[in-house]
Amino acid sequence: MVVKVTEIIKFEMAIDVVRTLRQKIIAVCRKLGIGICLRTVILIFCLTFFWVQMHMSDVADNETLQILAKPDGLLDANDSMLQLVPQHLHKYLVALPQRGDRPHQAILPGNASEHVATTASLNASEIRRLIDQQNSKQIVFNEDVYGPLQNDSLVIVIQVHTRIMYLRHTIVSLARARGIENALLIFSHDHYDEQINELIQMIDFCKTMQIFYPYSIQTHPVSFPGESPEDCPRDISKSDAVKRKCINAMHPDQYGHYREAKFTQTKHHWWWKANRVFNELDIVSNYSGPILFLEDDHYVAEDFIYMLKLMEKSCSVACPQCSILSLGTYLKTYNFYGEAKAEISQWISSKHNMGMAYNRTVWKQFVDCADTFCKYDDYNWDWSLQSVSNNCLSHEFKVFVLKAPRVFHIGECGVHHKKSCFDMALIAKVQKLLSSVYKYLFPEKLEVTYAPIKKKVLHKGNGGWGDVRDHKLCLQMVNRLW
Repeated sequence: MVVKVTEIIKFEMAIDVVRTLRQKIIAVCRKLGIGICLRTVILIFCLTFFWVQMHMSDVADNETLQILAKPDGLLDANDSMLQLVPQHLHKYLVALPQRGDRPHQAILPGNASEHVATTASLNASEIRRLIDQQNSKQIVFNEDVYGPLQNDSLVIVIQVHTRIMYLRHTIVSLARARGIENALLIFSHDHYDEQINELIQMIDFCKTMQIFYPYSIQTHPVSFPGESPEDCPRDISKSDAVKRKCINAMHPDQYGHYREAKFTQTKHHWWWKANRVFNELDIVSNYSGPILFLEDDHYVAEDFIYMLKLMEKSCSVACPQCSILSLGTYLKTYNFYGEAKAEISQWISSKHNMGMAYNRTVWKQFVDCADTFCKYDDYNWDWSLQSVSNNCLSHEFKVFVLKAPRVFHIGECGVHHKKSCFDMALIAKVQKLLSSVYKYLFPEKLEVTYAPIKKKVLHKGNGGWGDVRDHKLCLQMVNRLW
């Protein structure tokens, strides 16, 4: 019925256009003295043209209508994007029913309101109880289907906040990767949300696990590590803070600002997550391979697992001193054509922090430099690692990085951005790029190049990390109290 109504409307619109054109053509012909025969020919041409256009577009229109009429409501009404997502993966792009009688919600372009506080009825103590319970159980989903973790498998850790609309596309990209059935996906959350939990527990293409950061703003809404009423406001002067006697009056950052929990949480979560995976999870206790770290707004290419293994093999020969493998890049243009290339370079936090993979030996180096990491006055985990590389190690980190990336950043919002938090155009761009270069994926070998060595640059840091309570919590996570 929907299609028939639409066809009628379309036909009526076409007739109106033809009538208007006919009137204009007749008027022109009268002025020029052209005979009625020619006018008739022109009219027939116009009618034929519009008839052909209508019928040529029927297939595409019917396809679109069928998509939009689906009862489960797809995430994306953009035809070009949906055509690049296999039908069996559309389930990850659907808003699950809300509790009660509310039906499935179609997530349409520009609708960033999908995330609803599904845990609103739970207080902080109840959420703490739930995440403690989940963390202690260490449940691995789908292990009965895909078997135990092997040493030649891959562990992928994804840091998740509240951006479920990006996470949906991250999951779809992972589902399409060759070899994903042998991987273990560990989702690390700093926000407990039932809708996100349900989405992750729908995953059926590999083993999955969830871990929950226990010191979040959500679990500590009015006390440290969240923000308490006794904390100093960000922009108050130190002299005024001392007069006010707020808790952290003596510890502003190097720029004179006091801590903001929404910024400090990301660095804490990253540090806790890595320690949790390497040192506390039973399933990973005997695993010695690389662990790949992603975020909830990263999109992976179909050959990213293949490429990581190829990088491991090449790196063992070309750069045994390389500590980190990097699958991502922030370049605006990518060269997938010709022979695949990887570069040996100094690790630079602003360039090589996306799609990082490293093993337990490298993590131990991080922990041995915990004092440097935890006391460096920067709320960014990657800048803090840069300080570790520059100031603590005997040799700076070296990275083996792909010139044509297999991990892409699709997020247009976060702690640093205030604009709309979902941009389908960027996701579609990445999808189309990967589709257009598909024949260049899965190369047989890598050509290794070397980046010029740059002079060591010492950074002051971006601040936001002057509070000694943050230093102490950070060190406690790896049992390194001074």
